[in-house]
Amino acid sequence: MAPRIKTRERIVQNSLELFNQQGERSVSTNHIAAHMEISPGNLYYHFANKQEIIAVLFTQYEELVESFLRPPQGRVATVEDKRFYLKALLAAMWNYRFLHRDLEHLLDSDKELAARYRRFSQRCLLQGQAIYRGFVEAGIVEMDSVQIESLTLNAWIVLTSWVRFLCTTRENSAHLSEEAFKRGVYQVLVLELGFVTAKARPAVDALCQEFYVSLNQALEQ
Repeated sequence: MAPRIKTRERIVQNSLELFNQQGERSVSTNHIAAHMEISPGNLYYHFANKQEIIAVLFTQYEELVESFLRPPQGRVATVEDKRFYLKALLAAMWNYRFLHRDLEHLLDSDKELAARYRRFSQRCLLQGQAIYRGFVEAGIVEMDSVQIESLTLNAWIVLTSWVRFLCTTRENSAHLSEEAFKRGVYQVLVLELGFVTAKARPAVDALCQEFYVSLNQALEQ
């Protein structure tokens, strides 16, 4: 028999579900309690306010991203590693999409969260550069240090602003599809194409076909 999930963990799980479905600003602690069929007092016993729930969810997201955003250890990087990073990024963005959709509001509302996000961003940029250096050493791309820094920054800007682009461009921004997110990951691949070596090009082109989603599909479905 599976162990019963503790109320605190259920609150976090249900909050993530509601935030992703409706947007964080549309969901109150009372909404969460009603959705779970528990009293508001029971929820407040575990979390003093919604910001505390969001802080836990950000910790989960932070730990998830940092668990995979690192160069392979003890071996040379491969194009398959690139595929792994892209699929992991897509899953993280999709599963915690409310963070991307409501990011500016969340950071404006919580100075501590904003400080944590800045540190997280800096670590991700450093790890991204390390990953690209690994691809250079493996002969998958050709870039100098300035190009590595610039490409990492551009990739970060695309990934962190993609959901905002969808929300401001789609007619129905309340219901985003995973395919629409997939197009954002494809955009990162496109940024890299000018640096891909001849020997790696067939494998990278296959990746592009795998992740491609038409713009019309991304904006309409």
